[in-house]
Amino acid sequence: MELKDQNSTYVLANGVEIPCLGFGMWQTPSDEVGVNSVIAALGAGYRHIDTAQAYRNEQCVGEAFRRCNVKREDVFLTTKIWNDSHSYELVKSSFDISLQKLGTDYVDLLLIHWPNPQALRDRWQEANAETWRAMEELCKAGKARAIGISNFRKHHIDALLENAEIPPMVNQIKHCPGVIQTEVEEYSREKGMLLEAYSPLGTGRIFESAEMKDIAAKYGRSIAQVCIRWNLQRGYVPLPKSVTPSRIEENLNVFDFEISEDDMDYIAGIDAGVRNASNPDAVPF
Repeated sequence: MELKDQNSTYVLANGVEIPCLGFGMWQTPSDEVGVNSVIAALGAGYRHIDTAQAYRNEQCVGEAFRRCNVKREDVFLTTKIWNDSHSYELVKSSFDISLQKLGTDYVDLLLIHWPNPQALRDRWQEANAETWRAMEELCKAGKARAIGISNFRKHHIDALLENAEIPPMVNQIKHCPGVIQTEVEEYSREKGMLLEAYSPLGTGRIFESAEMKDIAAKYGRSIAQVCIRWNLQRGYVPLPKSVTPSRIEENLNVFDFEISEDDMDYIAGIDAGVRNASNPDAVPF
């Protein structure tokens, strides 16, 4: 697929269109800094915002919408169900709170944030089935235009599909140079899911890489732009995060160059000291 700009879209399994590049909210402060970062993103041209209950900054997104002249229907908005709400009733009640904070009556994508919370380690399959049933109802009611998962590996996907009426449409996973989850990627695509990349900039460690500095210089781009473009060319929807207006804008300027196949492979193997994706069956939360 040709990606012409940040608003080029993929089509999810149920026909919903999703912009190919998003603005991530992980680790963004839940204060004026957070609000202003979303305002800057919307002003720069982002039309895809990714937040979560656990980020504690959904209200920043809602406040930014109130201050901007951007129509709600023109922005693709994602939030995620946190680990303390993995039951049918808790999904419904926590989602209502999320909608209030976001200042909207629907989201475009709702995800299960993690498949195996620490408190549910002996019954995660059952908890996910309950959670998914509630999310399916929200989808059918139009309160979530699409539903999906995050940090799920093959055995989590298989367990979810045993009871799912609506298959997940997205799997959001950690993906950046040096951190590739091949089995998850291939299996998610096989099951009809689009892949999203959180931490596409390697949570900052990638900027210290001499190899990445050389590649960026070769293309006359920043390391961040190379990372984002690399994710795009691998068929992921990257979700870069920044609170600096100049970098927020810079991260959009990735559609007028292309990384060669050789350099794509080289970047994939760079070891920049970025921590591997957490094992979802062992996370301490």
